[in-house]
Amino acid sequence: MLALAAIFLLSLMDLQAKYLSQTLPVIQISWARYFFHFAFMVVIFWPKRGRRLLRTSRPGLQWIRSLLLVLCTVAFFTAIQYMPLADAVAISFVSPLLVTALSVPLLGEAVGRRRWTAVAVGFVGAMIIVRPGLGVMHWAVWLLLLMALGYALYQITTRMLTSTDDPITTLFFSGLVGAGAMSLVVPFFWRNPPTPEHWLMLASLGLMGAIGHYALIKSFEFAPVAVLAPLSYTALLWNTWFGYLAFGDLPDRWTVSGAAILIATGVYIIYREGVHGRVTVQAVKHAK
Repeated sequence: MLALAAIFLLSLMDLQAKYLSQTLPVIQISWARYFFHFAFMVVIFWPKRGRRLLRTSRPGLQWIRSLLLVLCTVAFFTAIQYMPLADAVAISFVSPLLVTALSVPLLGEAVGRRRWTAVAVGFVGAMIIVRPGLGVMHWAVWLLLLMALGYALYQITTRMLTSTDDPITTLFFSGLVGAGAMSLVVPFFWRNPPTPEHWLMLASLGLMGAIGHYALIKSFEFAPVAVLAPLSYTALLWNTWFGYLAFGDLPDRWTVSGAAILIATGVYIIYREGVHGRVTVQAVKHAK
């Protein structure tokens, strides 16, 4: 329930970002997402933890991870100005495949023939959505593919930090670095929100982002990654529904077909990682 609630909140955040982008610059929207995220973290966690929120054994990696997330946010919010939410989310499902591929050189993990095959099949699914050379490929697609690469690196750096840093510290750094970086550039793009409702929506971006990521972190305390990871694909259902209600957008049959392939390969990779993990644990037990 925590994971599903997190995915719902993050999908709702994307919907509001797309709506706000009709009247406000993407840089300003991205600033609000991190500034109010940071404010939420300070109000909730600083009274109890204080400077412990900044205690990290790998500060450089925390900064790199946080900056990657900021770049992904700006790229995604820019892309959804020009594309339906469901299409953008479907293309972003390339990210789990890139995590599998990059885990070999960056984490030293072994990836077997079956998972490499799944990555190749997933690439085919992505090409079905993108359809290069058929005259329907918008330039924002390239931005989403770069975002998927950045998000894969973000996930890998997050995995690196799980063994050394408190998850709340990692979440706090996301808000701190994001708010600081975006505050440096937002004055050059600032446009006064036209109504109080726009201010409310800007604030809710940060609240939903912070609460959503916090709920996701908490969910991993109660269930393994292999169980929870497939739930992330419910984002496609939410974004399809939100996009239709708010903008009248529906994905075409090519997007649906490609997304189905990406989801199937993603779930298979997660399954194989679970099998590999069980085999490793059993081998260690036998060795003992």
